[in-house]
Amino acid sequence: MNNPKSVLSQKTFLLRPVLFVLLLLPVIFAKAQSGLNRPDHDDLPYYFGLTFGYANMNLHTEKDPRFLQYDSVLSVDPQASGGFFAGLMATLKLSNRFELRTAPQLIVGGAKTFTYSLKYPNSLEMAIQKKTLTSTIFSLPLQVKFNSDRIHNFRVYMLGGVSFDADLASNSNERNAEDLIKLNKNDYAVECGVGFNFFLKFVTLSPEIRFHNGLSNIHDRDPNLKYSNVLGTLNSRMITFSINIEP
Repeated sequence: MNNPKSVLSQKTFLLRPVLFVLLLLPVIFAKAQSGLNRPDHDDLPYYFGLTFGYANMNLHTEKDPRFLQYDSVLSVDPQASGGFFAGLMATLKLSNRFELRTAPQLIVGGAKTFTYSLKYPNSLEMAIQKKTLTSTIFSLPLQVKFNSDRIHNFRVYMLGGVSFDADLASNSNERNAEDLIKLNKNDYAVECGVGFNFFLKFVTLSPEIRFHNGLSNIHDRDPNLKYSNVLGTLNSRMITFSINIEP
């Protein structure tokens, strides 16, 4: 069961980058109003860019069917965490409306934290235990963009696609002396999002939000570990806020 205070703190944590992007939009929009900028940009067959942003990461959990048989753990509460990322972008024009894009990126600073409530803690344990696993993710998405009509120096686009993710800090192959959950290295996900192109004089700035839904079970369950055997599947969830820069 999720702690209401934990859920509230996760929502507050998530709103901060949203408010930052909303405050940034009027500034970018004002910069894009002087004359028609980059009129030949849509004629390019391909182009490259950079992406920088913030990722809010969480896990969707499902209890193991035998959870009620293990009376040592009363509840498990995974908590959201944030990390920053940077990467490259390459975009290929398919038609006047559609583009194919890839954006390999490295997400650092995130961590996966689980809060356990124990029914029978031993003499060396507290009743509430927190287990934290560091995370450094390399993400390789492949996305299709759908562009709206350009209105002066502004345009909206939507995107969808798939992503391959590798957690470079995965502990699935390590001996678990600290009784930690083991997580698999590789994950696959579907993505969707929306963004805004602001055509400035020399670059295109694009604030973007994406929703990332993991498809594979990243939990390497160990029935001999009390912090692992109560959990069945773990699926990654992620919301990213980015500023894309296209020279």
